[in-house]
Amino acid sequence: MGHVFHRNPKHAYPVAVGGDGPYVIDSDGKRYLDACCGAAVSCLGHSDREVIGAIKAQQDQIPFAHTSFFTNQPMELLADELIESAPEGMARVYFCSGGSEAVEAALKLARQYFVEIGQSERSHVIARRQSYHGNTLGALATGGNLWRRKQFEPLLVKVSHVAPCYTYRGKQQGETDTDYGRRLVRELEEEVLRLGQNSVIAFVAETVGGATLGCVTPVPGYFKGVRAVCDKYGILLILDEVMCGMGRCGTLYACEQEDVVPDLVCIGKGLGAGYQPIGALLASAKIYDAVVNGSGFFQHGHTYTGHATACAGALAVQRAVKQRGLLATVRERGAGLEARLRARLGAHPHVGEIRGRGLFWALELVQERASKQPFDAKRKINARLKLKALENGLMCYPMGGTVDGLAGDHVMLAPPFIISEAQLDEAVDKLARSIDEVIAAS
Repeated sequence: MGHVFHRNPKHAYPVAVGGDGPYVIDSDGKRYLDACCGAAVSCLGHSDREVIGAIKAQQDQIPFAHTSFFTNQPMELLADELIESAPEGMARVYFCSGGSEAVEAALKLARQYFVEIGQSERSHVIARRQSYHGNTLGALATGGNLWRRKQFEPLLVKVSHVAPCYTYRGKQQGETDTDYGRRLVRELEEEVLRLGQNSVIAFVAETVGGATLGCVTPVPGYFKGVRAVCDKYGILLILDEVMCGMGRCGTLYACEQEDVVPDLVCIGKGLGAGYQPIGALLASAKIYDAVVNGSGFFQHGHTYTGHATACAGALAVQRAVKQRGLLATVRERGAGLEARLRARLGAHPHVGEIRGRGLFWALELVQERASKQPFDAKRKINARLKLKALENGLMCYPMGGTVDGLAGDHVMLAPPFIISEAQLDEAVDKLARSIDEVIAAS
């Protein structure tokens, strides 16, 4: 054993030594099909020469210059690239090193916005149960993942949580999607009124649910209703698209499919595709203008904000997505992945629901389909599935606590945008086999 403090110190990890498109290769030469992009990150796979070349070229110029002294060309060009394709009204980009930092920046900028416009009495944030927004303390407090929050509760600021848009378990019998969405929007408005209509800073939500719920898509009209509530009470809408954005759902920004424009949107993961650590916060013109015309200074920052090499890599990634027509590929391959999952596992006795969008799909695993009864958490289905799939040469993304933070299991697939039809077959075959092997052995 070396001296690394691993995520799970008791686990013996294989050593990754190479990448070949959607495959990771370990030190024994074993190949793993990365059908989850690690954590929905590696959207161009693990060996894109154009991106690697852009990073090397930037290293030859200047790898890093602190942004309290300088701007840099890759940062400026990347911001232009992102705003050019962003939802209408987005005006500026604040760069950081990952998704958690992007959410932290959003929360602080949202608070500062109200201070700048003379509404410093606003201090409450509303988010959703069974959400995930990152592991730094502000992001963790905003998230609704009970297991991740529990031991750190004494350190977390108070955030109110309302129900997620989780049709499989949240929609009542006889309730239409429209009625369900309206009920959730009413719950949000009631929480705003409970806290005080002039007390709330922001409502924070994942446009498409990520790791905690597993690719849960909103019902039509839900986010339009949320936007209307936010507008009615002067609340900012912060959308977390760290996992579901940057093309993962078939459009560059997932909110495009909801026909809703947020005030702030957080991105990461697919922004840089894992070639360098990077995240970003996009801010609307009204928020930027409030800071510029007020104090003139965003009271926030990190050492590696706008890191030149990271921005150069991300710029190459975003240009590749656009120039290679990969958003259309995501939609096409996504339809193929859905069809394969439904054909192979749609009637599986332990698959309760198959859900997702683009190349972002999840299966909720259940003990019994008719009642939707989850497996006993003590069986650790999700953890055992991850290990079994890896043994079978597949990287997938299982998680537990799907139902309430304790019970429930799901597994996500979020393959690279470059995945082939044959590799989709390989992914679904290995996943189905791994699910059967884990359940049979438990």
